[in-house]
Amino acid sequence: MRVSHAQAVAHRMRVHHLIDRLPFGAYEQAAHVGLQDSFPRSALLSLHARVNGCEPDGWADPRLIQTYSPRAAAYVLPRRDFGVFTLGRSPVDPDERRAAEAYAEQVCAFLDGRSVRGRDLPQPIARIVRGAAPTGRIAIRWDARSMAVFEVPRPQVDVDAARLELCRRYVHAFGPTTPATFAWWAGLTPRDARPTWQRMSNELFEVDYEGRAAVILRADEEALAPAPAAEGVRLLPAEDSKLLSLFARTDASTADDTFHPHALVVDGQVAGRWGRKQGRVVVKLDEPVSEETRTAIEAEALSMPVPGASMTVRILPAP
Repeated sequence: MRVSHAQAVAHRMRVHHLIDRLPFGAYEQAAHVGLQDSFPRSALLSLHARVNGCEPDGWADPRLIQTYSPRAAAYVLPRRDFGVFTLGRSPVDPDERRAAEAYAEQVCAFLDGRSVRGRDLPQPIARIVRGAAPTGRIAIRWDARSMAVFEVPRPQVDVDAARLELCRRYVHAFGPTTPATFAWWAGLTPRDARPTWQRMSNELFEVDYEGRAAVILRADEEALAPAPAAEGVRLLPAEDSKLLSLFARTDASTADDTFHPHALVVDGQVAGRWGRKQGRVVVKLDEPVSEETRTAIEAEALSMPVPGASMTVRILPAP
């Protein structure tokens, strides 16, 4: 089975609900594979791209939680799946697992039941917070201005089952893919990722992804066999556009515009870049668009639920 880049992008966008938005309030489903929250408000804007009527405080919904998760980045996650994204990437090696537990003990002893701002953490504690996160005992709250760290009860989940579920969600959301890419995404060493990948083998289906060997879930074979069309306009944060591989290989040199680091996606294709400062959104088109598409871009920008901001948008024409 051959899968093109266009097919892969369309599949990923559908899985991530970036073509048909989820109903109002469906934040858990929107964060099913986690939402990276590195740029200020990026997880909120990722929710906005997936959920109808996303509220300015959608990221703080009580059904969601934050911690350092894949690649030790700040993530917004479904609270009910906290164990999948923490214990699911715990080290396989017993010594490394004990080291992570020791980090967690030190952090929790310092916190002593409190929520402590990141800037108030002593350096020896601040340095090990990320390393303690895979124990499932450490959560954070980052509101784009300040960060706090607090202890949570360890999730009552089977660690091996959590590892398999993390891998399963990754392949479903980002396939076609490879074991090396899964290890990178999950923040695992190849040695730690390999046993989980091998146990997943009966759920995987090998495909030709533009001349390279890759896999998808067997359950996704039927969905990927036709070439589904991706439709609509989305202004995606850089984290979304990079993780979804929306930038083709030939786009690599133009994807690093630090003033407009995010992706304008029109019908599954990157059609420009955008940046935001508070409520001011500037969109740079890569190519001319129809008046209908321009109106859709303006509406998408003006509907961003940035707290306390009056949204404006400026669209720069294609060069």
